[in-house]
Amino acid sequence: MGSFRYLPTTDQDRREMLDVIGVNSVKQLFADVPEKIRYKGELNIEKALSETELLRFMSELAERNVNTKETPSFLGAGVYDHYIPSIVDHVISRSEFYTAYTPYQPEISQGELQAIFEFQSLLCELTDMEVANSSMYDGPTSLAEAALLSVGSTRKTKIVVSEAVHPESRHVLKTYAKGQRLEVVEVPAKDGLTDLEKLKDVVDDNTASVLVQYPNFYGNVEPLKELEAITRQGKKAMFVVSSNPLSLGLLTPPGKFNADIVVGDCQTLGIPAAFGGPHCGYFATTKKLMRKVPGRLVGETVDEEGQRGYVLTLQAREQHIRRDKATSNICSNQALNALASSVAMTALGKQGIHEIAYQNIQKAHYAAGQLEKHGVDVINKGSYFNEFIVDCKQSVREVNRGLLEAGFIGGFDLGRADDKYNNLMLIAVTEQRTKEEIDRFAEVLGGLIHE
Repeated sequence: MGSFRYLPTTDQDRREMLDVIGVNSVKQLFADVPEKIRYKGELNIEKALSETELLRFMSELAERNVNTKETPSFLGAGVYDHYIPSIVDHVISRSEFYTAYTPYQPEISQGELQAIFEFQSLLCELTDMEVANSSMYDGPTSLAEAALLSVGSTRKTKIVVSEAVHPESRHVLKTYAKGQRLEVVEVPAKDGLTDLEKLKDVVDDNTASVLVQYPNFYGNVEPLKELEAITRQGKKAMFVVSSNPLSLGLLTPPGKFNADIVVGDCQTLGIPAAFGGPHCGYFATTKKLMRKVPGRLVGETVDEEGQRGYVLTLQAREQHIRRDKATSNICSNQALNALASSVAMTALGKQGIHEIAYQNIQKAHYAAGQLEKHGVDVINKGSYFNEFIVDCKQSVREVNRGLLEAGFIGGFDLGRADDKYNNLMLIAVTEQRTKEEIDRFAEVLGGLIHE
């Protein structure tokens, strides 16, 4: 096998292949390539390492990273450190799942199709919506696709989005909208929530949809009832909610507030932070809109013998219907990560998801209380889930450097999202954080701010 597990061609293998072709050497194999354009020197790359040397080298590089297994993390802002049941890795590591391609042939893809069907069903239960697709790339693209669906369905060209929606999601939305020549109007936040009065001013008869986040980027729980009522001011305007699915184990689901489309990122359910990806987006809506849903849906049916089976159905993408009729060019789904979320949801069950959501709320509010005891100003005053804002009174970057030296991964520097939030830190507290970690974090952060 030689020295390289992933380059298994031996000298004997090469000799046998050359003999079959009928040439004496690799140089003779490339005889048709003119001599003057052949590269004569050696590539300026490092000498190849043996497998043992390579593993040691890569391990040394990996150990330089700060990771959440060894360092308590209070960083969220879209990617979170949550408990993942051990069964998740066991299931998604099975070769029939991690090597599976698009299940176009149902007769040999029943396992994969059923896994996707279960994912759709679980998301419908969490969001209280009627239909969910097989998954999207991530939360931001799900939100942008929801906006495009609203435009295609209402024939309106104005998209209204709250400033309290994750800034990266808003950037993706604007990228999508530019190519379609759509107008994107941002509504400012007031006291950490969408400004209802400003929203009333911009919703009109040309509004295709109003996009909000629940809980929002600042951790606060938006008043969906009031937001939905304002949305209906617009003729045919759709109410789109981007929601953390874990929070829906405790919060009232958007479907109860008559949301037309509910989207979000499933990273909070069974998908590791993994230095930022890959993720898995979800997309749930009403039966009325299911023929316009991007991506694909898996349906349950029976064969000619009455046996239960699963098939791809209602695919509204450009690969399957005339391009001028397509509602999206999304041509894939995150099946493996969707499976991870499905396994996590199934392993935890309704009570488990409720318990984790409850711990997130309780621990976040406990952390806020401890920080205030150490003289740290907490900005959030209303209802919030597992994130809240504190005023560092100085550079958040410098504060985070001090936290790291003390053994903590600090919160998100909101000044990176907008200069008006300089010196403000968004802190995330999940069920993974212990009382001792929270107490020590509050003590250290308080000391750094007041030193």
